[in-house]
Amino acid sequence: MSPFEHGEVFVLDDGGEVDLDLGNYERFLDVRLTRDNNITTGKIYQSVLEKERRGDYLGKTVQVVPHITDAIKNWIESVSAIPVDGKEGPADVCVIELGGTVGDIESMPFIEALRQLLFSVGQNSFCLIHVSLIPVLGVVGEQKTKPTQHSVRELRALGLTPHFLACRSAEPLLESTRQKLSQFCHVPVGNILNIHDVPNIWHIPHLLRNQNAHDAILRHLELQSVANPPNLQEWTERAGTFDNLKNSVRIAMVGKYVGMADSYLSVVKALLHACIACSLKPVIDWIAASDLEDDSSKLQTPEAHATAWKTLRNAACVLVPGGFGDRGVNGMILAAKYARENKVPYLGICLGMQISVIEVARNVLSLERANSSEFDDQTPNPVVIFMPEGSKTHMGSTMRLGSRRTLLQSRDCLTAKLYHSSDYVDERHRHRYEVNPDMVSILEKSGLKFVGKDETGNRMEILELTDHPFYVGTQFHPEFKSRPGRPSPLFLGFILASIGQLESYLQNPQNGSL
Repeated sequence: MSPFEHGEVFVLDDGGEVDLDLGNYERFLDVRLTRDNNITTGKIYQSVLEKERRGDYLGKTVQVVPHITDAIKNWIESVSAIPVDGKEGPADVCVIELGGTVGDIESMPFIEALRQLLFSVGQNSFCLIHVSLIPVLGVVGEQKTKPTQHSVRELRALGLTPHFLACRSAEPLLESTRQKLSQFCHVPVGNILNIHDVPNIWHIPHLLRNQNAHDAILRHLELQSVANPPNLQEWTERAGTFDNLKNSVRIAMVGKYVGMADSYLSVVKALLHACIACSLKPVIDWIAASDLEDDSSKLQTPEAHATAWKTLRNAACVLVPGGFGDRGVNGMILAAKYARENKVPYLGICLGMQISVIEVARNVLSLERANSSEFDDQTPNPVVIFMPEGSKTHMGSTMRLGSRRTLLQSRDCLTAKLYHSSDYVDERHRHRYEVNPDMVSILEKSGLKFVGKDETGNRMEILELTDHPFYVGTQFHPEFKSRPGRPSPLFLGFILASIGQLESYLQNPQNGSL
């Protein structure tokens, strides 16, 4: 999936490559989802076609109704029975997010499937919450309800009537707006929930509780007897802490897809979690890697080149995230070189780790043509090579994906200390290329130490640079398992190093917070 079109590709423990929305669910609910929790049109049609090829339909004509809609319902019902919170037994409530806009042709089979599901399970086992925007047009400042009225009318024409409206707006809804929505959308005023803009997203649970959203939903589903009162103390404290932060830290994010912040959403959230633990507000300076390259100063973008370097030099730390392809690679190498030579904390993730290896090979070991075989398949010094188990011809689902175990080679290394002296870590991967194991002995002469390896010892997972406050590269993606109140250890160490507090933290670690 293109980061420019879809944003970040989120990776699950089982290797599922899914939409970034599932990452939001994992972070907010602190659950572990699976690839089956991501239902797509392609998956549904593929499963139906496979059944037809096997003869499961006995030669009958395969149609959208009932075959596609039945497949959707069966998928929802089977996934809803799988626990994702680490407890035994199915959940009391299964949340289904149907994305897109009402009326889109792509979502029609799903809407029909949900209509049939409502009919089969009954009104009190099915709660439909329709999310809609309440815009304010022009200088008059009037909150307009027509878009919501039309979308609800379209939804009702398809056989579904919302039980609740979740109205997004810049400012709190006026009472007159709520009354109008209730009258024309056939939804009780008490079931119109307003999710207006707030200083940070952690206010949202508190905002919904103040509107008694939980009581109304539980009452509709007849689950009041099994539900406990919401305990939002932790969320309230976290939201208040963030609102009152005074100090900040500047982070240079040197990447390929900086034109769309959602391309690195999990990295941004992991930085936020780590900064909150350090009582800091993150200030992320986005730098297009290609703007750092020398060629950009000679062509039509000399101003962008100068600005990029000024931004990099003003940052307290440098992060190079993952990516594919050779665009901007030379700029990333220059950023890694700057961080190494100037003792600026550096965190390289996936491609960022490979970049640091290429940079050291070229500028410390004098292997001027050292490169990754992804970027130059004729390089005489392939320090990064294509991994054997992948495929060069099929792009989808052929990478090293999902949670894999990394064995830490020494408890004295920085990574082991940040992970509280663990012997191993389980983190999520998404890549095709890795450090060439035949070059490891040469690379380690430069001061690089590969402190984390896979269980075979052939795959380099973590590198550190000696005689540097914080220079760490990981082949895995630690950002995918970062949580509010439980930041990724590597991101926490990265931020601590940027403010000069890493050593004091390592002498007295406090489980992810200061």
